[in-house]
Amino acid sequence: GETVLIVVPDATRQTACSQIVNLLVRRFIANGTTPFEINIIFATGIHRTVTEVEKQTILTPFITQRIKTLDHGPRDLMQIVRLGETAGGIPIGLNRVLTEHDHVILIGGVTFHYFAGFTGGRKLICPGLASARTISETHKLAFDRETRSRRDGVDTGRLDGNVVHEAFMEAVAKIDPSFAVSTIVDDAGRAVDVFCGDWRTSHRAACDEYAARHTIEIAERRDLVIVSCGGYPHDINMIQAHKALDAASHACNDGGTIILLAKCSEGLGRSDFLNWFEAENSDALAEILCEKYQVNGQTAWSLLKKAERFEIQ
Repeated sequence: GETVLIVVPDATRQTACSQIVNLLVRRFIANGTTPFEINIIFATGIHRTVTEVEKQTILTPFITQRIKTLDHGPRDLMQIVRLGETAGGIPIGLNRVLTEHDHVILIGGVTFHYFAGFTGGRKLICPGLASARTISETHKLAFDRETRSRRDGVDTGRLDGNVVHEAFMEAVAKIDPSFAVSTIVDDAGRAVDVFCGDWRTSHRAACDEYAARHTIEIAERRDLVIVSCGGYPHDINMIQAHKALDAASHACNDGGTIILLAKCSEGLGRSDFLNWFEAENSDALAEILCEKYQVNGQTAWSLLKKAERFEIQ
C-alpha cells in the first residue's frame, strides 16, 4: 500500500543500474507492491532528456515495459517545489515527485568528481532532480569570486570541508531518502561492489572504498600525459570529457602536453558552449562568471585555464 520512487542516473553515468533496478523491482512485486505503485525517475539535472533507447539500456526492456518512468525538467516550474534554503541561503527547489511518494530510493555509481568529490548518492537528487536555480547556486560555490579560481576544499576525492558537497547534503536532507544503493563498477560497467543502506553512510562507505582502490600517487609530474576518458559514456561530449582532462592536469608539468582521447559523439554537449570562449582569456571569462554565473560557463573556464597551462591535443 506504499508508493516507491526509484531515482536512477542518466546516460552519462556507468553504474550497473539495470542489474540493481531489476532485482529491486522484482523483490517489491514479490512482496506485494504493485507495479503502478512504483515509479522511476531519471536524475538528469540540466543534462538533456534521456532517450527511449537509453531508457531501455539503463533499465532493461523488462522494466521499461512494466514500470512508469518520469523525466525531470529543471526549468519546468510545475515540476518544482520549494523546500526552504540551505544554511548559506541557497533556495532548495526539487522535483515535486520526491515529496509525493512514501519511499525514495537512490541508485547510482561512485567515481571521482572534480569538484563534488565523488559522484552518486546525494548527487542523484541535488543536482540530479533540482531546479535550474538550485543547480546553479550550488555549483557556483565551487568558484571563488575573490580569487577567480577554484574554492579551497572543493576538489576531486574530497567530501569533508567541500562546500559543494555540503550544500548537496543539505538539500537532500529535506527529502531524507529511505534507502540508497551505491555501486562500484569495472571497466566493462559491471558491478563489482555494492554498498546499501542509509543514504549518507552507505554512500560515504562507497566513496572511501573507491578512493582506496583508485587513488594513485606519482613521484613527479611529466612533460607529456596521455589520458583516455575510458570510453562511452565518459566521453559522450566535451563537457563530460573535460573531467578526464582535469585528472590529467594533476600529472602534467606546466607548459607540458596533454593528449586527450575522447570520441565526443554528441559534440560539445551544448550548442552555446563555444560562446564562452569568445572571452579574451580565462581571467576575462572569470569576470563574466562573477557577473552572471552559469554552470557550463564554469566548465568552459576550467577548460580554458588548462588550455593556457598546457598544450592540449
